[in-house]
Amino acid sequence: MQKPNFHQLRFGQIVVDFPVVQAALSGYSDWPMRTISRRFGAAFTLCEVMLDRFVVSVARGRKAGRFLRVGEDEHPCGAQLMGAVPEEFPPAALKLVEAGFDLIDLNFACPVKKVLGRRRGGFLLSDPATALEIVARVRDALPPSVPVTVKMRRGMDDDQRSRDNFFEIFDGSFRLGAAAATVHGRTVRQRYDGRSSWEFVREVKRRAGAKTVLGSGDLFTARDCLDMFADTGVDGVSVARGAVGNPWIFQQVRALAEGVELPPPGLHEQREVIAEHYRLCEEHYGPARCCRVMRKFGIKYARLHPRAVAVRDAFVAVAAPAEWRAVLDRWYAEDLPGVFPLPPTHCSYGS
Repeated sequence: MQKPNFHQLRFGQIVVDFPVVQAALSGYSDWPMRTISRRFGAAFTLCEVMLDRFVVSVARGRKAGRFLRVGEDEHPCGAQLMGAVPEEFPPAALKLVEAGFDLIDLNFACPVKKVLGRRRGGFLLSDPATALEIVARVRDALPPSVPVTVKMRRGMDDDQRSRDNFFEIFDGSFRLGAAAATVHGRTVRQRYDGRSSWEFVREVKRRAGAKTVLGSGDLFTARDCLDMFADTGVDGVSVARGAVGNPWIFQQVRALAEGVELPPPGLHEQREVIAEHYRLCEEHYGPARCCRVMRKFGIKYARLHPRAVAVRDAFVAVAAPAEWRAVLDRWYAEDLPGVFPLPPTHCSYGS
């Protein structure tokens, strides 16, 4: 394939060397996952979405250390905020910057039912005045050197009012000083069902002109990422579900951009990465909690194994560190070729 003419990705004063980034993933993009993704070529990562009230209430101790941790080697790194009350965003944003995050992303995209019921996330696409007040307050509160960005879906649904609301928030966010917008091609009502509309993402980028727009939705392989660039003209792409249990996607897309198609990792390489992810998770959460946290990652890593269902079930059954090691010793003993994971069906993380 022809090598794309990639440019550096800019969020205000932040320059990212390669325009494929790891999205914020609720319950997943913690410090261990972000660290692994960076090692495999993610040029920029976002922490899992945090509620503004939660950030303000977590002052110190273990919980603050878990959620507000930024590694010395993971800059630039962004934090994603979600909430409903404009006045509650600035104190949380300031605290995240104090903790070391380099960028604040505002979530106007989450389609989870309980989030919508509390007038947060994707609900704000139906309330442009509140969404834009949030952007204005956060932008005014932060130093000019800290970029503010927004994450949006294409609307609550496909009616004209939703479309009008989307563009009111999109255009208004840039007028208020937003450095970039990430646009997911599904509506809030779609959740994760059906195809993401790259046609809509293309339309948004054409309207935006020189403004920085990232595309999101249905990015499960390196070729998907390059196809989105070609189909939509976006400045960057944000990989969400496609990165869970598959940090190799960032390495693969960098290689494919140079015309080299990498195979999926073999089982010994997978074993080493899973073991390192476990080590980081144990350091971050402690031995007692680590197994429970890693189980959901093991299920996703299993998709790259040629016997994916059996390995998935083995990870599901893990209840102790010794059992985790036993899964690796049994199922990853022979260095068989790995497989590319199939696209996930419905799930409730990412936005």
